[in-house]
Amino acid sequence: MEKMYFLWYAVLGKTLLESMGAKMDKKKNTNMEVKKKNRNDVFRYICRNGMVSNPDISYALKISLPTATQITKELIERGLVEETGEMESTGGRRAKALAVSENAGKAAGLDITKNHVSMVLTDLTGSILKYERIFMPYAAGDNYYQEVNQRLEQFLKDSGCRKDSVLGIGISFPGIIDLSKELVADSHVLGVSDLPFSAVSRFFDRPCYFLNDANAGAYAQGIQSESMNRFFYLSLSNTVGGAVFSDGRLEQGTNFRCGEVGHMTVVPDGKACYCGKNGCLDAYCAAKCLTDERVEDFFERLKQEEPEAVSLWEQYTSYLAVAVNNIHMVLDCEIVLGGYVGSCMGEFIRDIRSKVSDRNTFAEDGSFIRCCTHKTGAAALGASLKVIEQFMEQV
Repeated sequence: MEKMYFLWYAVLGKTLLESMGAKMDKKKNTNMEVKKKNRNDVFRYICRNGMVSNPDISYALKISLPTATQITKELIERGLVEETGEMESTGGRRAKALAVSENAGKAAGLDITKNHVSMVLTDLTGSILKYERIFMPYAAGDNYYQEVNQRLEQFLKDSGCRKDSVLGIGISFPGIIDLSKELVADSHVLGVSDLPFSAVSRFFDRPCYFLNDANAGAYAQGIQSESMNRFFYLSLSNTVGGAVFSDGRLEQGTNFRCGEVGHMTVVPDGKACYCGKNGCLDAYCAAKCLTDERVEDFFERLKQEEPEAVSLWEQYTSYLAVAVNNIHMVLDCEIVLGGYVGSCMGEFIRDIRSKVSDRNTFAEDGSFIRCCTHKTGAAALGASLKVIEQFMEQV
């Protein structure tokens, strides 16, 4: 009997020890997660606000001053943050000024379209250091990607960027980007399908991240904004696309087609679309529906009230208003007009708002429609910001 009790107590003791060990491991993991989150939040705060101090960080993020000081010390030791002098005096001892280190890293972004390649270089704050757009018609095959890589390397060299400082390359494609299968599933515009990411990334000697072009534009609009939690990004370029940005993330959809409004029907049995169907929004609201030349020049003619430009704009906005109103009815969120047309529209957004307001069942004034923030190279910028975000998550 004593032996049986001894064994029972031994088993119980072992169980209790294992339970305590599991709780300690769980607590340890939880503490590590909290530390990582705090470190991540601090670094993002510094990136977003430029020059700050430890008291600024403590107040803004609601963490103790010793915690903020310890985290920034770690970031300085890792070469991500540096002291840049002292802040202005507020009556007491002046706090040390902290900023993202210039050597912390940079990101490159590429936007590949049917006729052009846009290249952008950004720092970790998301600021554009250099931008270039070159005429380079797409051609499936190794030679094309080899040339893109050569152009990018020259672009980075001209910017004075050290080769080892580039964290990665974001690449924007027009088409369906299947992140689960890691391939460009379908791009009618470029005439490719089932193109593996690896078939492209092998030509670049840095990590590559792939996005749909409209998603990239939405990412550029949303990731740096604190004012909009959720919005729909309508890209009006040589093709029409869209994306839903919500709570800091892109909504992808079951088949990674979320936001593909370019191919929703606005006119049953209407104009032929490049996809092979009829009546798609793309056939009525792509930038080429306004002009085959520079979109900026079209809006200059519109300002001069040239009859042809006024007529084209009237027709264009009528179809666009139908689409915008439908999207808003389904999603009930703000709508950002981007792409070539959205970035050049300026004061003429009033025409869209007016027509949407006339159609709107709930008597809204159309103020939920706005033009995009980034007027130049939004897709390339969004692609580079994706690289930065991947890096941020590991800090």
